Amino acid sequence: MKPSTPLPIDVRVMNATTLIMLGVFGVIALSALGWWGVRHSVFALSGITVQGDVAHNSAATLRANVAPRVQGTFFTVDLSNARQAFREVPWVRDAVVRREFPDRLRVILQEHRPVAFWGAEGETLLLNSFGEVFEANTGDLDQDDLPRLSGPREQSALVLTTYQALAPMFRSLELEIEQLTLTARGSWQAKLDTGAPVELGRGTTEEITARAQRFVLTLTQATSRYGRRPEALVAADLRHADGYAIRLRGVSTLGNDGQKK
Repeated sequence: MKPSTPLPIDVRVMNATTLIMLGVFGVIALSALGWWGVRHSVFALSGITVQGDVAHNSAATLRANVAPRVQGTFFTVDLSNARQAFREVPWVRDAVVRREFPDRLRVILQEHRPVAFWGAEGETLLLNSFGEVFEANTGDLDQDDLPRLSGPREQSALVLTTYQALAPMFRSLELEIEQLTLTARGSWQAKLDTGAPVELGRGTTEEITARAQRFVLTLTQATSRYGRRPEALVAADLRHADGYAIRLRGVSTLGNDGQKK
């Protein structure tokens, strides 16, 4: 049997080139087919399922407002853009957006839970349970007796934490903190529901609460010396190193009835 003659080098190069070209054309064709497929109308988004917190936004309203901003098919829709579109809806704090084969999106919403008004009297900003400032229609609030907190916006979480530490202390005296302010100089000021201002001074949350605890534990004893109850408090200054100063309704600051403790 006669051995086969090797193909000339130019023929082998031509064959290899042909195979490579066929492979490239095949990849291009498959890519084009795939690109056509993912954009085909059969994968056009047909709906959005909304779950989670929808107390302030109905699912139907959300779909109507956000759907026009969600572009693309099931495969091409930008989930990060869709998530941002939902996050820009009033009352929505965060959203998780997932694809649901073959033609839907599933959205799980988390709404802001308001715990306080934020800013100066008359401002309509709100503070959520994470200490984040947000904007929303205050007419949609379920309760209108929220406290008002204020301070540098970047320290909103600190202000909330300090309020949450102080409020139960004053509540034990049947007094509510209506306002808590952290000034630009770092001083804390409270206003009670009786209208009484309370100067808390400077310091960390721990220092402020320790000062307030001393005040709360002895205020009933101090007011009873003048036949008064804690709600007779007109003003208090807790910035003294060895105690605090108070003014009481109906008690003169003249004569022997001083109001220092």
